Amino acid sequence: MKIHKALAAVGALALLLTGCGTTEEPTEPAAAGSGGSLTVTDSRGVDVELSGPATRVVGTEWNVVENLVTLDVMPVGVADVKGYSAWVTTAPLDDTVTDIGTRGEPSFDTIASLDADLIVATNDLAENVISQLEELAPVVVVKSADASRQIDQAKDNLKLIAEATATEAKADEAIAEFDSAMTDGKAALEEAGLAGSRTAFADGWVADGQVSVRPFAKGSLLTDINTGLGLVSPWELEGDAAYGLASTDVEGLTKVDADSFVYITNSVDGDFTDELADNAVWKSLPFVKAGEVHRLEDGIWMFGGPASMTQYVDAIVSTLTK
Repeated sequence: MKIHKALAAVGALALLLTGCGTTEEPTEPAAAGSGGSLTVTDSRGVDVELSGPATRVVGTEWNVVENLVTLDVMPVGVADVKGYSAWVTTAPLDDTVTDIGTRGEPSFDTIASLDADLIVATNDLAENVISQLEELAPVVVVKSADASRQIDQAKDNLKLIAEATATEAKADEAIAEFDSAMTDGKAALEEAGLAGSRTAFADGWVADGQVSVRPFAKGSLLTDINTGLGLVSPWELEGDAAYGLASTDVEGLTKVDADSFVYITNSVDGDFTDELADNAVWKSLPFVKAGEVHRLEDGIWMFGGPASMTQYVDAIVSTLTK
């Protein structure tokens, strides 16, 4: 699946989290590692009963798979293993993982063969598909994105999955690592005189010889991170309510007052800026003339959890300050 089609692309101590960020006290919480039965409330508000902390887990979307690996829970089944391995390098899979098909259309037969005690899906998956998955194993659904609170949503997702797998301490560690990276990154950018720098982040693709650019507008995960680092987003386009993503073309970039243009692509899909090498509009852009176009390293998932978020912080700070 191409990156532009991916849309894309958590347990709290003594709390149950819902997708809107509200909490309620559990009736019979299981202590981490106790092996006792437990109930977790997912983003739908559905109480999901488990016979114990899940160990054989299937992930239907890359962000939940990343979170599982971050928590040291290697999933038994993952959608599009090849794509995940190309785009999500912060949490690599081992060779025990079974590919369950595509993220939008997982193979029910394959999942049924894995004897999973939990399936973790996202609300991007069609409801009828989730209903069919619930016939195979308990399903916890996380909210993939929320343009009103992206960073907190990503943390909540990790905590919810940790609650279902009794790995709360690992979740706390990953979140603390991200928070520390943000603090250090902001200080590094300030020291380099880059506080307030107008940084446009985007990705893009080429179809039928035409370049499409996808701005990460206000409310997108990476722009929220950039804002937290003290950078300023120059995008004036409005993004969608879930991911904060917009759409433009090369001509649209002439309206962007940016000090730098930062993007992520992948060698699997190719670099969309290669198509612009002889494009007069592209070459006329101030940030292009100034040599302030920066491709970050491959394998940073732009819709990931705290681990990918930390990886992104380190990459953009290093790129802008070098």
